[in-house]
Amino acid sequence: MKLKKPKFWDYKRPNYISNLLLPLSKLLEFALKFKKRNKKKIGSTKTVCIGNIYLGGTGKTSISIEIKKILDNLNFKACFIKKQYSNQLDEQKLLNKSGKTFINKSRSQALIEANKENYEIAIFDDGLQDGEVAYDLSFVCFNNKNFIGNSRTIPAGPLREPLRNIKSYKNVFFVGNDENTENLEKYLKKFDMNLNFYNSKYKILNLSKFNLNDQFIVFSGIGNHYTFVEMLQKNKFKIFKDFEFPDHYNYNEVDINKIKEFAEQNNSKIITTHKDYLRLNEGINASINFVEIEIEITQLENIKKKLIDLIPDENN
Repeated sequence: MKLKKPKFWDYKRPNYISNLLLPLSKLLEFALKFKKRNKKKIGSTKTVCIGNIYLGGTGKTSISIEIKKILDNLNFKACFIKKQYSNQLDEQKLLNKSGKTFINKSRSQALIEANKENYEIAIFDDGLQDGEVAYDLSFVCFNNKNFIGNSRTIPAGPLREPLRNIKSYKNVFFVGNDENTENLEKYLKKFDMNLNFYNSKYKILNLSKFNLNDQFIVFSGIGNHYTFVEMLQKNKFKIFKDFEFPDHYNYNEVDINKIKEFAEQNNSKIITTHKDYLRLNEGINASINFVEIEIEITQLENIKKKLIDLIPDENN
């Protein structure tokens, strides 16, 4: 979804705009409840969904890639499934670099294709709210900084479904810059005391590529722009100015030229995310570098056990 979220979504308390939109949110919640009734198992391929409740910017794609690495090391034949959206080619490219990716307008049809090719496990990048597939294992990702915003559902707030539904998923990933998540866990336990929590943090893989004595202009069109900026600051980047664009934004030559002119006027280098770089047309990406990032999962052994338990012992 191409979206620059409204600021009131992340207020600690709902404001008057949120209150005006609340009746519409309740109608959408009701519609989602009926949509989920049609979920079903499809084929023998086991399914792992990495999704979110907060709309965008929760690290789903990065977590999906790390789960695939774990499965590869465990010698499972695993693939990705991504619903086809024309404005998410960047995420599709990232997934394709890490493994076979089935892309279809229907997630259930993509799963049927994966099953035909005898994949043992399919990793769904997004899809918790999909009404077609009943997943064997689900993870809900939260950004440590944004968390649940004003706690209301779209359009009164940033949540794709009521937070009480978290009890159906059981497993929670916190994604960020190594913040303390104790209070976040405590809050979510109000809905289910038996939730499983997993912490993860962003790690820069190509840090040695950059001269940290330089001054930088940062831009991104992702759901967690300020988490990206904070990660750079934590790694000692000197940021002169940052520019935020809507999530999945398609840059044009005018956008990039303005950034380049600003950087030149202020004797600064330009950096962005890998996802944003993949959205730049050849010819306008000159003099722009990207930060290559991966997610480092803290409770790695616990995740491994959950994944191993998906497949009967005789197949291990």
